[in-house]
Amino acid sequence: MNKSRNSSRRRSPSIRSDETVDYKNASLLRRFVSEQGKILSRRMNRLTSKQQRLVATAIKRARILALLPFSNNES
Repeated sequence: MNKSRNSSRRRSPSIRSDETVDYKNASLLRRFVSEQGKILSRRMNRLTSKQQRLVATAIKRARILALLPFSNNES
């Protein structure tokens, strides 16, 4: 029963060594944003706390520069 719960949970890949966390890298940052446009938690992203802080600030900068949407209201 426990395994079925874990397999249904969405797992996004963590940051590879050749990828840089930057606000201009929108394709990387989209992996850490939910369908509704929310920044996913550290547990879901499988990031360290330092990486999560970098990702969060990069997402916020990308949103301000209109590289990422603030919310996704396409439903």
